[in-house]
Amino acid sequence: MTEAVTVVAPATSEPLLAKRASRRWILAATLISAIVALPVLSVLYLALFPEENIWPHLIDTTLPRYLTTTVKLMLGVGVLTLVIGLATAWTVTMCEFPGRRFFEWAMLLPFAVPAYVIAYVYTSLLDYAGPVQRALREVFGWQSASDYWFPEIRSLGGATLMLGLVLYPYVYLLARAAFLEQSPSLFAVSRSLGHSALSTFFRVVLPIARPAVAVGLSLVLMETLNDFGTVDFFAVQTLTAGLFDTWMNLGNLGGAAQIATTMLAFVVILVTLERYSRRKQKQYAARDNREPIQHFNLSRPRQAICLAVCLIPFTLGFVVPAATLGLYAWEYFGESWNPDFVENTLNSLLLSGTAALTTLAVGVVLAYSRRLHDTRGMQVLMRLSGLGYAMPGAVLAVGVIVPLAGFDNWLDGALRRTVGVSSGLLLSGTTFALVFAYTVRFLAVSAGSVESALQKVTPSMDMASRSLGDTPVRTLVRVHLPMLRGTLLTAALVVFVDCMKELPATLILRPFNFETLATYVYQFASDERLFHSALPSLIIVLAGIVPIILMSRSIANTRSIA
Repeated sequence: MTEAVTVVAPATSEPLLAKRASRRWILAATLISAIVALPVLSVLYLALFPEENIWPHLIDTTLPRYLTTTVKLMLGVGVLTLVIGLATAWTVTMCEFPGRRFFEWAMLLPFAVPAYVIAYVYTSLLDYAGPVQRALREVFGWQSASDYWFPEIRSLGGATLMLGLVLYPYVYLLARAAFLEQSPSLFAVSRSLGHSALSTFFRVVLPIARPAVAVGLSLVLMETLNDFGTVDFFAVQTLTAGLFDTWMNLGNLGGAAQIATTMLAFVVILVTLERYSRRKQKQYAARDNREPIQHFNLSRPRQAICLAVCLIPFTLGFVVPAATLGLYAWEYFGESWNPDFVENTLNSLLLSGTAALTTLAVGVVLAYSRRLHDTRGMQVLMRLSGLGYAMPGAVLAVGVIVPLAGFDNWLDGALRRTVGVSSGLLLSGTTFALVFAYTVRFLAVSAGSVESALQKVTPSMDMASRSLGDTPVRTLVRVHLPMLRGTLLTAALVVFVDCMKELPATLILRPFNFETLATYVYQFASDERLFHSALPSLIIVLAGIVPIILMSRSIANTRSIA
C-alpha cells in the first residue's frame, strides 16, 4: 500500500483573510446564531414561568406514562435500526451477491417514505378490514376476530416496526461510508492473524466505524422523538403526543412548554452520550483510495442469505408502501385529483422551495463567515446554529410561536394605543412562522454541507482573489459559489424534501385553512380515509427519491470498488 503525503494548507485565519474581512460577516453569524437559539430560550422561559403551572399534575398523572412509552419506543427503534443498518451496510460493502450494485443505493430509498405514510399504508393492509386479514379469513374459514389471533398493528410494537423500516438508512448511510473509508489492509492483517470474517467485523471494523454509527443512531433516536404522525395514528402516548394533547386539546401552552423541555433534556442526553462514548477514542487508519475493496466470493446459499438481508428491509420499507400508494392513487385518482389537492401541492412546493432557498442562503453566510474568521468564537456560533436540527418539530413550534406571538401582541397593542388600528397577526399567523421554523430546524443541513465543501477549497484561492482587489462578497460570488454548485444543489434538495415531509411543526404553525401535502395526508388519515391520502403521499415519496440518489452517488465515489 502506498503512503499518501498530506500537505497542510495554511489556515483561513491568515492576515490576508482575517484582517481585511468585514466585521459585518461576524455580526451576521452572531445574529443568525441568536435567532436560532431564540426558540430554545423561549421554551425554557415559558417552562420556568408558565401562566398556569401544571408540572406537579403532569408528574402525578401522565408524564411517567409519556416517559416510559418514549423510552421503550426509542430503545426498540434503536435496536432495530442498528441491526438492519449494520447488516445491510456490511453486506453491500464487502459481499459479492446478485443485485449488490442495485442495493448500494436502493437501501436508501426508505428515506423517501415519511414514517406516518408507511404507518397509514400498513394499517390499511393489516387491520381487520384490510386485504391480509380478509384473505386469511377466506382461506381458513374464520368468521370473526375471535376465531384467530393477529398482531395488532396499532400498538407500540407496530410503531417501532414502522419507524425502524424508514429510519435504518441513517445507520446504513454512515456505517457504509465508514466501511468504505477503512483500508483493506486492516481486514487482511486481521485475517492473517487467524480471525474469522465475523470476528474481524466485531473486533476491528466495527470499533473503527463506531463514531459514525453512533452519529447515525443518535439521528435515529432524535427522529423517533420527533415523530408525531405515527404515534398519534397508533395511539402510542409518547412525549410528542403528550405535547400536542396538552397544547391543542387542553389549551395549556405552559404545560406544553414543560413537556417540550423534557424532550429537550432527552436530546441533550443523546448528544452527550454520543460524544462521551468516543471521548477517548482516537483511531487513525491509513487509506489509499487507489486500492480497491476486495469482495467476498460466497457460495450460492450464502449469496441467497445476503440477498435476503437486503431484500427484506428494502421490500418492507419501500416496495410495499410505494406499490400500495401507487395502486390506491390509480384507483382513486379521479377523486383525489381535485382543486384542494392542486392547491395543497402548490402550497407545499412554494413553502418548501422558499424555506430551502432561505436556509441555503443563511447557511452560506454562516459557513463563509466561519471561513473568514476561523476563531473559537465562530466555532461556538456554528454549533449554536445547529441547535434547531436537534430540536423535535413540536418543540421547535412551541419555541417559535412564543416570540412571534409576543411580537404580534406588542405591535398590535402599540398601534391600538397610538393610532387606534389593529395590526392582527403579522408573523405568528402567517406562513412566515413556517418558513422561520423550517429554516431554524434545517439550517444545520445547509450550513454543515457548505462548511464541509469550503474546507476542501485551498485558502490560496481566497488570497489570489483578494490580491486582485476583490472584496469578500465578490470572492464568494465569483470564486466559491461556482465551485460549490453541486453541494449547494444537494443541500437545497435535502432541505426541500425535509420541509415537504415535516408534520409536527407544520400542524402547529400553519395559518388557518392552510394545508400542505403533509397535513393534507394527516387529515385524511385522521378521518380514516386512507385511500384518499395515497396520491398526496405518493407525491411526497417521489420528491424524496432524487436527493437520495445524489447522496448514494457521493458515497460511492469516495472509493473505487473491485
